Amino acid sequence: MARRLRPRNWKAQPTPMYRARHIQYEHSDRMRGLVSGGIGAMHQLAQHTGLVDAIDRHVEVLKVHLPYHESDHVLGIAYNVLCGGTCLQDIEQRRQDEVYLDALSAQRIPDPTTAGDFCRRFDEPAIEALQGAINETRLRVWRAQPAAFFDEAIIDADGTLAETTGQCKEGMDIAYTSVWGYHPLVVSLANTQEPLFLVNRSGNRPSSEGAAARFDQARALSEAAGFRRVTFRGDTDFSQTEHLDRWDAAQVRFIFGYDARANLIAAAEALPEQAWTRLERPPAYVVQTHPRERPTNVKAAIIVEREFKTLRLEAEAVAEFAYQPVACAQPYRMVVVRKNISVEQGDQRLFDEIRYFFYLTNDHETPAADVVFLANDRCHQENLIDQLKHGVGATRMPVDTLLSNWAYMVMAALAWTLKAWFALRLPETGRWAARYAAEKHAVLRMEFKAFLHAFMLIPVQIVRTSRRLVFRLLAWNPWQAVFLRGFDQLHQPLRA
Repeated sequence: MARRLRPRNWKAQPTPMYRARHIQYEHSDRMRGLVSGGIGAMHQLAQHTGLVDAIDRHVEVLKVHLPYHESDHVLGIAYNVLCGGTCLQDIEQRRQDEVYLDALSAQRIPDPTTAGDFCRRFDEPAIEALQGAINETRLRVWRAQPAAFFDEAIIDADGTLAETTGQCKEGMDIAYTSVWGYHPLVVSLANTQEPLFLVNRSGNRPSSEGAAARFDQARALSEAAGFRRVTFRGDTDFSQTEHLDRWDAAQVRFIFGYDARANLIAAAEALPEQAWTRLERPPAYVVQTHPRERPTNVKAAIIVEREFKTLRLEAEAVAEFAYQPVACAQPYRMVVVRKNISVEQGDQRLFDEIRYFFYLTNDHETPAADVVFLANDRCHQENLIDQLKHGVGATRMPVDTLLSNWAYMVMAALAWTLKAWFALRLPETGRWAARYAAEKHAVLRMEFKAFLHAFMLIPVQIVRTSRRLVFRLLAWNPWQAVFLRGFDQLHQPLRA
């Protein structure tokens, strides 16, 4: 491919590049192909990590296994997402695909109706048991990571609105944005962008409701894995002041956004000017070659022409002072960012506006600017939530009750978790350790759609022999070496 796509000095071509003619389609009786060839590696990963056994041990919602076990249902929903499915109805495509069934050595899999009925069997303890089974497996994957992995666990929490157009879904309500639906809570590990806990809530519930208990569960999970430090992060809705003393006593670092209330603004304005330091943000990226000439800013020209009012950030400064919330028995460190914003209309500057942003933390050692940057890094969780919503489709809420949609959300999000585990199992040692580490990081941060095209939607031929099930690759892509290296790792014992 490198030779085929090499730079060339072309001559004028008499015909278009797409030249195929006389195309025919034939059905092969002997060649049995599958478009989602990566599903074999994902199932191998589920067995390799002990996920299948953990689900069947912890989750008991079926009285009799006729013929399916709990793991069959859970993995059926997750595998449907990993094969590009976007809803329960897409499971029927997997169910009618004989080669897909043979690839997983399954005589049959649940149909969409049965999968929906399975979700309705879950009560809250059963959902917690399912999340417990996934997190038990997660611990085994984490413990196989190198020592540097356990320096610090950064736990993020945020809520997100899941709109639904249904009118008969139990538990739905109207949110503050006038949107009907649910308001799930997502608690994740920022290091790997894994969702640790998902909680479905009614649409009118506050964003931070129940977050403190989930923070405690995430902390217990991180400490059980061996992380040497735990940090909690959240926006202004997650300040959790009644829990700060307890977390500080447990040596948990926290950095929470804080509402810009009148007393805090007055305290910031009372600071002497020498207490402020200019905040210099690092560049978004480093130019690898030569800086290029910037194109004409069409948007800015239209704003000036039509005299729209706009806000322009002129400068930022950072300072700090001690602050004791009412619910706390001791003061903590309040880091404040002062933004000087120019209010303009067209090409006329009207006036300057000062805005303050506050961050409450018990970290008294990290420089104030670095505290701000660390708090702002929480925005990466927005990318995770977007992937869960639009990439994985975990928040589609396809069933008819709050609990059944919660169960579906956990099962669908397992597809993203398997992606993260596959990345974590990639080796990063040996002669090419630096390159392997970069590839591992790239897979871990890869968007779900890109992961599907690189690692899942791989055309293969399924060959069944007396003792082997062979996935014969029928096409090449640039990530194939990484895929095969990761698959080879799944044949090695999972050692801590």
